Amino acid sequence: MSENRESNNLISTVGIFKIKKIIIDYLLPIVTAIVLATLVNKLLLFKIKVPTPSMYPTIKVNDQIFVTRVYNKSNLKRGDVVVFDSKELNEELVKRLIGLPNDTVEITDKGLVYVNGKKLNEPYVVDNGGKAGIYKVPSEHYFFLGDNRINSWDSRYWNNPYIDSSYIEGKAQLTVYPFNRFGILK
Repeated sequence: MSENRESNNLISTVGIFKIKKIIIDYLLPIVTAIVLATLVNKLLLFKIKVPTPSMYPTIKVNDQIFVTRVYNKSNLKRGDVVVFDSKELNEELVKRLIGLPNDTVEITDKGLVYVNGKKLNEPYVVDNGGKAGIYKVPSEHYFFLGDNRINSWDSRYWNNPYIDSSYIEGKAQLTVYPFNRFGILK
């Protein structure tokens, strides 16, 4: 009888050892990877898929982009490609930053853009056109346009053309898919 108990204890001990080994070898790395991926996604960078041609040719429909989180909005520069949450449209948008806080943006009938009286050099723009106007960007707000101006639903058309700094999520950095378009965004 005592031989059976010892055998059962040995089997039980071997079973516990196997379970611990499985947890340490497989489950722990998987859980660690999930936690790290979640932290990176929430704190450092995230990926988006672009559904519209508003940023063509810089970004094409269905391009997948890595975006770095922006914590210090004063580091944003005119010309950056930015991802932000539009409360008016209830969606995440990708547009080019044109107007910084307190800037005056003028868009002519021919689609030329002037910021604080100086014409912008915008080699990335195609199909210039769309709505003209003068926009005075409030403090802590930003003004955005798409690169494909004639096909972009951007600041010119919104009820409130200015995005509050608190809605800016990040700066688009890198096209990661499709692979033949892999590269840094400019």
